[in-house]
Amino acid sequence: MSRPHPLPTAAPPLEDENLLSEILLRLPPQPSSLPRASLVSNRWRRIASDPGFFRRFRRHHRPNPPLLGFFDMYGCRSFVPTLEAPDRVPPGRFSLQRGDDDWFRSLGSRHGLVLILNRPTNQLLVWDPVTGDKHWIAVPPGFGCDSDSPIGGAVLRSAVDDHHFLVALVSTTETQDHTRAIASAYLSETNTWSDIISTPLPPASESRFQLQAQDLPPFECPTMISCNIPAVLVGDSLYWWLRDSSYNILQFDLDRDSLAVIPAPVDLYDSDINFSVMRADDGGLGFLFVSKFSVQLWKTKVICDCFNSWVLGRTIEMDKLFPLDSKERESPMIVGFAEENNVALMWTEGSLFMFQLESLQLKKLVETRISFYQPFESVYTAETSIGGGHDGADLLHST
Repeated sequence: MSRPHPLPTAAPPLEDENLLSEILLRLPPQPSSLPRASLVSNRWRRIASDPGFFRRFRRHHRPNPPLLGFFDMYGCRSFVPTLEAPDRVPPGRFSLQRGDDDWFRSLGSRHGLVLILNRPTNQLLVWDPVTGDKHWIAVPPGFGCDSDSPIGGAVLRSAVDDHHFLVALVSTTETQDHTRAIASAYLSETNTWSDIISTPLPPASESRFQLQAQDLPPFECPTMISCNIPAVLVGDSLYWWLRDSSYNILQFDLDRDSLAVIPAPVDLYDSDINFSVMRADDGGLGFLFVSKFSVQLWKTKVICDCFNSWVLGRTIEMDKLFPLDSKERESPMIVGFAEENNVALMWTEGSLFMFQLESLQLKKLVETRISFYQPFESVYTAETSIGGGHDGADLLHST
């Protein structure tokens, strides 16, 4: 009688490369995670350095990228990092090399890409700060940079192919009877812009926004896209502020290819930019409003896929969070918002603060002049040196 052959012994979990890759895939999406893992052994380094694994790692963590920092929206000349060592990105790591004569303005940042308008040349630049890749796109007819109407924009990376992206543009145009909002979208796969769509905008409030001096006719400020506050992506829609007496919200539904105007939940007249659109805790459209040191979080009530009304969710008192007596400080201004991390960037009296709306943590970033900033939220792995004199892997990739 022959003896049965012994069953093959299962490899230890960390010796099984398929299982090991699943473990590494679930490392935190911090810049130091994969470089640290690559130092464990040649096997770990080989897996962490594989391009296919990179793509899986980026897709896995795309819904929760870390907030690496903020770009100054006036030309992206400066970068303010937000993380601590060893995840802190040096301010000079993400720099846009360009001529001094170029007039650049950042329109938005999302999915590791930055959208920049070069107004004199009537061109858009889609820039990947991590890889340095640049894609130039001509602004479509109808959005002339020589007009007085500001242009708002947003960029989204394809969820299927990292090399492709979508650019959305909005602006306003004056007709004989009223002002209209216009929008168009660009797909890098086809290198084409969609047909321009438009919708009429409500007239500015005559009772508030007509400035009248003695013996002078009333002057009404036209409705325009507010470029200081970037668009926020909620579901399949992008939202911009319309700068007029009531600060309405412009919705560009990318799925339905339609525009709509939504009223703000509170009176924003003369509010000093202390507000921002955001994602609500239920995933819908939300609204952040700061009055003195009180933060109001609103969310929309939706019936049959249509906006119905605003509901006040909660109020946060920040007076005890700031390091100095709030009575001696000016009310903070919202100068940036990171939609994926639910973080508001606030400036007051020469200092820039980061306020996390869920944990209520307030962190001072830097002392600086007032400006407006674009968040840079991305899965990024940095070249770093970690202990023992070993060099980390050169893993420069982003979502």
